[in-house]
Amino acid sequence: MTRDDIIRMAREAEGDLDDGVWLFMPDELERFAALVAAAEREKVAQWMIQRSYATGHGDTTEDLLQELDWQIADGWNRALMNGVKTEREECAKVCEQLAEVEIMPGFTASTRTDQFECAAAIRARGQA
Repeated sequence: MTRDDIIRMAREAEGDLDDGVWLFMPDELERFAALVAAAEREKVAQWMIQRSYATGHGDTTEDLLQELDWQIADGWNRALMNGVKTEREECAKVCEQLAEVEIMPGFTASTRTDQFECAAAIRARGQA
């Protein structure tokens, strides 16, 4: 918020400042504080909107920040779960690739079945 913004809000709250004297009565001072708070809240809300965050229904800057905190945490959780899911699938594919290798000495059909079962078990962990 700039100096000019603050002066504009003071003029709006106090009424007439043409005489150069700034005399605020309690109700005018409350109006001034409300104008400053609303301007700050709007700045936070615009920042959130520009970055594709929802502003919710908060009446205060604290409400907006709480909503932002929740949305950021939710985003991190979703990204983490997507990473876990991707890694789990890659591990299952390794098991399947090993099962598809030509049979070598000591490699039996039972071993191949075990590897496919291992891949299925890895994928099943994501279903629980």
